[in-house]
Amino acid sequence: MKKKESYSLPLMHDSQIPLAFPVNKNTANVNGVILAGDIGATKTNLSLFEFHKGLLTLIREKSYHTKDYNAFTEMVCSFHRDKLPVINGICLGVAGPVIKGKVKGTNFPWEIDSEEISRELQVNSVTLINDMEANAYGLAALRKTDFEILKEGSNIPGNAVIISPGTGLGEAGLYWDGAHYHPYATEGGHCDFSPRSVLDWELWQYLHQKFGHVSWERIISGPGIYGIYQFLRGFRGIPEPKWLQDKMQQGDAAAVITTVAHEKRDPICIETLDLFVRYLAIEAAQFALKTKATGGVYIGGGIVPKILRMINREVFSENFVDAGRMNPLLHQMPVQVVLNDKTPLLGAAYYGATHLEYD
Repeated sequence: MKKKESYSLPLMHDSQIPLAFPVNKNTANVNGVILAGDIGATKTNLSLFEFHKGLLTLIREKSYHTKDYNAFTEMVCSFHRDKLPVINGICLGVAGPVIKGKVKGTNFPWEIDSEEISRELQVNSVTLINDMEANAYGLAALRKTDFEILKEGSNIPGNAVIISPGTGLGEAGLYWDGAHYHPYATEGGHCDFSPRSVLDWELWQYLHQKFGHVSWERIISGPGIYGIYQFLRGFRGIPEPKWLQDKMQQGDAAAVITTVAHEKRDPICIETLDLFVRYLAIEAAQFALKTKATGGVYIGGGIVPKILRMINREVFSENFVDAGRMNPLLHQMPVQVVLNDKTPLLGAAYYGATHLEYD
């Protein structure tokens, strides 16, 4: 029998990344069952946790294709059955801006309303937070083995940021108060892509003709990888080989491109991966400068951990530290990749635990 996974609430021990949770209560007196969700455009991950004396124990988890369902409650009815325990609290990290307990997904058609979920599922404690906030809160549960250093830096206390390329591009900040980090959501991934070279300008024109507004998300994401590839294929005038065309039709285009690039089997795939890494480094540095993130940059999401061995770290570092007079500051900012794919679910579960009522 598989051993159940358990996690200590970060407020009750010295965490590598100490976070301040929004509800100040003695969680040792709080018990209950929490449904945590990480709702993205491509997939939704749901986990059921038992919370007892500051310890989260995983009961059940399952992943769903988001667009296979018409509403979140429909998905929960599929997930929560077979005489599972009564849910005491729900916390969902959702890919979209949360306004007054409501959110409409940026890249999927649902509208999620915390009051409606509470009423339909008969659960009093229902909280919605941005998926990147959940990611940030989840950092508190992680250990050294859950990170890999992409760029070295100095150990200077201060603000931090997390940037996560996936189906979209998520970004969140972590304000440092001198003792703890306070996560906050942003929609920075939708800010304008800013070209630095003639090639960048050509890419901007190509994407502008297709989409109008060209954000960083159009480039630093799974669809962005494919967009860069399509642009380069036409711009360089190199026809797509039949074997590669067949691979593209059989699987995820972005995954195929990065794998072929790593195998050095196609020059356009190689250039695509290098450009993706370059743009990721540039936007990560810009976000870090805007927040003075001396505490570090964390890279999460579904793409970078999978392609970490394929990333040219010199390309990343050279483009990260490329802001003229601010280069000495950027040199001091460490960049780490988050390897634990449960991070957003743990963040949602912890956030939900702090909102449970006392026994």
